[in-house]
Amino acid sequence: MTIKQQILHRYKELVQDRIDVFQDMISGLTEDAQNDAKGSAGDKHDPSDSELAKQTALSMMHIEQEKLNYKLKEVLEQKKILNTIDETITHKVIALGSLVTVNEMMLFISTALPKINLNDKTIFAVSPQSPLGSKLMGNEVGFTFDLNGKGYTIESVF
Repeated sequence: MTIKQQILHRYKELVQDRIDVFQDMISGLTEDAQNDAKGSAGDKHDPSDSELAKQTALSMMHIEQEKLNYKLKEVLEQKKILNTIDETITHKVIALGSLVTVNEMMLFISTALPKINLNDKTIFAVSPQSPLGSKLMGNEVGFTFDLNGKGYTIESVF
């Protein structure tokens, strides 16, 4: 397995783990809400304080579930982007899926994800839309540019 294949595999695992966590959390909230709803069959016209507390708790669970659904949607979009990358292609010009060395930093052009360590190397996943990613896109080895007052040189592209 090439280093690029290993990087993509690791990022796909990381994203899938996040998807699983969000789905489990959403499922747990749904189950809790259903259980609370079953237990609140009191008088709808004169709810007691405990009934109001249950209704408030259900509303809070619903809000939390909406937040988790939004985060899940973001992570599913990241997975979709990763799935479009063909890690067997060696790029000469930087594009989605390129592995780039810039100022001794290894950058994987994909989607914004946490850095990973692989074979004693730190890899940063960079979105093509990020300030750094947009400077890199379409360029090749030897290209130099400044970003936030710092000079960068593309050393290699795979």
